[in-house]
Amino acid sequence: MDLAKKVVDKMINGDAFSKWLGIEVLEITASFCKLKLKVREEMTNGFKIAHGGITYSLADSCLAFAANADGLQAVSIETSISHTKKVTSGDILTANSKQINKSSKTALYYITITNQNNQEVAHFKGTVFRTEKEWFPEN
Repeated sequence: MDLAKKVVDKMINGDAFSKWLGIEVLEITASFCKLKLKVREEMTNGFKIAHGGITYSLADSCLAFAANADGLQAVSIETSISHTKKVTSGDILTANSKQINKSSKTALYYITITNQNNQEVAHFKGTVFRTEKEWFPEN
């Protein structure tokens, strides 16, 4: 099993929230992640549209998996999101990460979320702090 998949499998196994969201990992490499989820009725707000936290959480998980997939533990230090189209129950959302910059201490990612019609519904920017701690250190 390659390192990226091994890291993300370990992260998801301990991530009750991503499991509750129903996140499915479609693709993972050392700097790229693609996730999918189906919006459920209990994810909507009083306007009958998806709570903004749903797209935010999907993007945040995408950021976390992409940033950690190279084997070093990384944590977010700054994030932001813009919602560009409403999301409703039944929509299938896909999050794709793009690594913009990576240094020994930080990395910057853009996450684009699209619906089942390939319409962009949200844009997320996240910066992570890259620790020196390995997910699977050699003993």
